[in-house]
Order: sequence, then C-alpha cells, then structure tokens
Amino acid sequence: MITISQRVVIQEQEIEWQFIRSSGAGGQNVNKVSTCAQLIFDIRVSSLPDFYKERLLAKSDHRISQSGKIIIKCQDSRSQEANRQTALAQFIELVRSVNVVQKKRIPTKASRSSQKKRVDSKKQRGATKAMRGKVGV
Repeated sequence: MITISQRVVIQEQEIEWQFIRSSGAGGQNVNKVSTCAQLIFDIRVSSLPDFYKERLLAKSDHRISQSGKIIIKCQDSRSQEANRQTALAQFIELVRSVNVVQKKRIPTKASRSSQKKRVDSKKQRGATKAMRGKVGV
C-alpha cells in the first residue's frame, strides 16, 4: 500500500514496473545489468478519487502521456532498488502536488509614489547616457 494522503491510498498492484538497461556512460556494467527503473501508472483505471484523476490528467507534465499514463524513468543510481525507490518517491510527490490548491491571486496596482520613483530613475539613467556622447569640435 502506497500512502498519498490520510484518505488516499494506492495498491501496489496498480503500479507496473519495468527494469531496463540504463543509457549513458558506465562501462560494461551498463551493458550487462538492467538497473534503470521505469514506473508506469494508468490514471484512468486507478483507484484514485475523481478529483485526483481530473487534476492529474489536466496537469501539464512531461511524465504524463496523452493516453493518461504516468511514466517515470529513473537511472540515477547503479542500484536497481535505489532507482526504484527514487522513482516511487517522484511518483508520490507528483500525485501529492495535485492536492494543493493555490490561492487565487488578486492583482494590485502600483502606488503613485512607486510609479514616480520609477520614472525619475529612468530619467536619471537617460541623462547619464546622454552625457556619453561624442565631444563636439
């Protein structure tokens, strides 16, 4: 059982694991051992509440495919188990991030004083640059 929050729990059977050979440098070990962990989780057929499903599918993240699957690939470590734990931690963090509702931003207007200070500093900077012209003959 994977705990996302106090009320949301995911069964381990819902997550599919694939172990493949890591890419990149690493010598002969890379060519022999399948240490790269790939986590695959289908959002649509999962036991997640509808709120989580909708928010995850609407989220713009490169790890969420068009077909509604979360695919997390981890090849940071030379150990298969360490990569598996890292991928699982990233998955839990991704699902938890959907539960946080951001506060609505209320736009504010700059004060008259701050507007005047900005214009004055721009005029000062322009005057400094104007003095850099060529000397007349």
